[in-house]
Amino acid sequence: MGNQNSCCCYRSPSPIRKDIVKLEDYLPEGEVSSNNIQHISEREPDDGDIDPSQDPIAGTIFMERSKASIENGITRKRSQHQIAENKMKKSSSCSTIYLDDSTVSQPNLKNTVKCVALAIYYHIKNRTSERRLDIFDEKMHPLSKEGVNDDYDKYNPEHKQIYKFVRTLFNAAQLTAECAIITLVYLERLLICADLDIAPSNWKRIVLGAILLASKVWDDQAVWNVDYCQILKDITVEDMNELERQFLEMLQFNINVPSSVYAKYYFDLRTLAEANDLAFPSEPLSKERAQKLEAMSRVMEDKISAEVKNGIKKWSSLDNVNSGAGVRRSVAILS
Repeated sequence: MGNQNSCCCYRSPSPIRKDIVKLEDYLPEGEVSSNNIQHISEREPDDGDIDPSQDPIAGTIFMERSKASIENGITRKRSQHQIAENKMKKSSSCSTIYLDDSTVSQPNLKNTVKCVALAIYYHIKNRTSERRLDIFDEKMHPLSKEGVNDDYDKYNPEHKQIYKFVRTLFNAAQLTAECAIITLVYLERLLICADLDIAPSNWKRIVLGAILLASKVWDDQAVWNVDYCQILKDITVEDMNELERQFLEMLQFNINVPSSVYAKYYFDLRTLAEANDLAFPSEPLSKERAQKLEAMSRVMEDKISAEVKNGIKKWSSLDNVNSGAGVRRSVAILS
């Protein structure tokens, strides 16, 4: 045993090493093999480039830009009707319970669209520069035959004007409130990836491109580009196709929105609404909804009871731990 000269043992021949030829050696200078391309989910932003549309921890851009106006006391204009509504806040009593009709899984459509329009308003109002691209310029690519005025790029649109434009598209295309949140995510992702600013000259086409993309990604029954041409009568299908293509290229075809990022944008929109006295409506709890909530709670209670009976219980009360009946003893191994 161990004798190298034994007849039972022999030394295996040393392997012949060959020079490994990489595929990149045959590629022209500057080109990279497609096999080395990272998946979208594996891409990491460059140092110093924090994208809130992909990072659930990073703060949203619209919240940062709205804080400047709120701290200076400059908020959107409110009508007398809205001021009167805020003075009459609804509170629950023994006979009536008021519930917020909007949740993260089923947001209120009207108020979500209003909040998204408000976020776009602060994007335009507190922009830091005037970086533009021709594909989004409304003078070069008008949405109507009348075109735009000579001073189309000088005056910021009001919140009401932005809301009317977005609401028209959502009502005509029958889009959901979740689609509005995804629209805002894509809009901020575009501003970062394309090094772009949303301004009076391009806000309509940027919002249109974000809505077009969000409706195809989120909704099961996507709206076709030709359908938007029925809503905006003077725009051509070729223009819509080119807008969508360049929008996707600027996003580097990254249309993934993690659930954590979606939830962050939803709650930031609610915070923005409260800061601008645009609260989500509270409705009295009806008998039908109370029965539905009770049924849902019973389903969850039955599910938990079944798990406990089947021994899937993963938690224990402190009372049970102290008593002898509920103590779980681990097996000791003696060596």
